[in-house]
This record gives sequence, C-alpha cells and structure tokens, in this order.
Amino acid sequence: MSRLLARLMTAAALLLAPATATMADDYPTKPIRLIIPFPPGGSNDVVGRLVAKELGDQLGQPVFVDNRGGAGGMIGTDAIAKAIPDGYTLGIVSIAHAVNPALHPITYDPIKSFEAVSILATGPNVLVVNPELPVKSVKELVALAKQKPGELNYASAGIGSFQHLGGELFKLKAGVNIVHVPYKGGGPAMQDVLAGHVKIMFSSLIQTTPFIKSGQLRPLGTGGSKRSAVLPDVPTIAEAGVPDYTATNWWGIVAPAGTPKPVLDKLYEKIQLALKAPSLQEAFAREGASAVTMTPAEFQDFMKAEIAKWATVVKEGHITAQ
Repeated sequence: MSRLLARLMTAAALLLAPATATMADDYPTKPIRLIIPFPPGGSNDVVGRLVAKELGDQLGQPVFVDNRGGAGGMIGTDAIAKAIPDGYTLGIVSIAHAVNPALHPITYDPIKSFEAVSILATGPNVLVVNPELPVKSVKELVALAKQKPGELNYASAGIGSFQHLGGELFKLKAGVNIVHVPYKGGGPAMQDVLAGHVKIMFSSLIQTTPFIKSGQLRPLGTGGSKRSAVLPDVPTIAEAGVPDYTATNWWGIVAPAGTPKPVLDKLYEKIQLALKAPSLQEAFAREGASAVTMTPAEFQDFMKAEIAKWATVVKEGHITAQ
C-alpha cells in the first residue's frame, strides 16, 4: 500500500509540475494587492507605495495598495496570513512584525504563516537631544545619565514603538537609567522634544532630519551598522561608545504560506529589478532608507533573528503592552 501511495503521489507531482510552471510563466494575469498593515502616511506606507509602483512596472500589472491599519499592524498582518496563497495578495512587514509577538497575543505565526519574498530596505534610528541638554556626544550622554540616574527622560511614539524599543536597547547596552515618556504618536513626542519638555529621543531619520538641519535638534549617533549617507558626519551609536548597539527599521514583502514557489521566484526576481531602479533608490535615500538585497531564505533568517532580539529587549526591559 505504501509503495502504491508513493507512486500515486509521484505521478500527481509530475502532472502538476507543467501546470505550476505555466502558472509562473503567465503570472500575473490581473492586478496584485499589497496589504500595508498601517494607515497612510507612515514609513510602511511610504516604502510600500514606492515599491508598488516599480514592481507593477516590472510585472506588467498594477500593484495596488490596501491600507489595513489597526492594533499596531496586527490586523493587516492577519489579513495577509489568511489571504488566498495565489500570488495576488502580498503584504509589507517591518520591525513591528518582529516586536508584536513579544508584546501581544497574535492570531498568526510570524514565520510559518508567511512566505518570505524579499527584504526591501532598512533605515536606522537616530539619537537626538534638545540643544538645552549639555551633551555633545554619546559618551557625554552616558556619563550624564550615570551621574543622574532616573533624572533624564526620552520620548517615544508609544509603548512598543520603534522609538521606545530603540531607547530600551540603548539603556540595556549602555547600562543607564533613562525614563521612558510615551506619547500617542511620533508627532506629539517630537513636539515636546523640540519644546524641551523632554530632552532625548531615538527617532527615525525621516522625522528628524529637517530639525537636525535647522539646528533645533542635536544628533549624537545613528543606529545602523555603518554611518548614514543622510548624516555622514554623525557616528553610529556603536562607534560613539555603546558597543553592539544597532536599532534599524526594515521593510520587506511577504506572501501567504503556501504560495507556489515558481510564483515566489518570479516575484523575487522582479522585486530585485525594481530595487535597482535609480528613481526608487533616490526616493529611499530621501526617506533616510537604503535598498537591501537578501535571498528569501536569508530574509526569513533575518526575521527570526529580529524576533529573538526584540523579545530579549522586551523581557529584559520589563516592557508590557498597555
């Protein structure tokens, strides 16, 4: 019986192979939906729309954006996981995808519910201070924080946000006690830092660069593994005195688990071509991001590492969702 079953399965696979190959050759024959699990205007939306245009040009079919905001990205991500796995529904994931499992009960598996298609870009955070704070380097900030434990504070867009996790990672790596002040969004947090009510913020380049150039904020370091092309004179936080510190947002494309491999391969190929487009690279640069290349397997391993990294930060920082 087992031999007969094996023969039947082999025969079925041989019959399906030409059909699968034909599907990949013809794909796509209709528009593709790209779910962005956040409202319009944020970094996920900006990156998603930029890539959607270029990818649509490469595939010969429009890629239209479907914003499904809510619950820190979990509503839209659940919709991606539950979509028909035919290559016509894709989704954007970012650092929130790695942080949410440590903070909330989720309705999907952050790895097994998806096929990793391609990472798109990364963008480091930047440590800025109000000029009223008498520090001009990361080392001076660390020294002041150790001299005044619990007296300095930093603002974020809210508990579990990229700004919050970047600040908590800094506290752990630098061994300092800086008080977290959460806000309902990055805008209100930035306004209070500009006003001097809170003196420190671990923000995104896209939000912060205009205020750095105007002199309203002083940059001390960026969170990437190398200096940012947007702020080439600003050292990384690691080289400025906090070893092993990296806090970088990232964006990638996933598909529902079970999407045929030939379709995934074609998507990966076309995304790589889209990422090489000068117009897309220039647009990324304006947003403080850089295009990144990884194989799907490397992207999956990257997401696993990010999930483990931020789970440790959440645990050691005693962070709880509120």
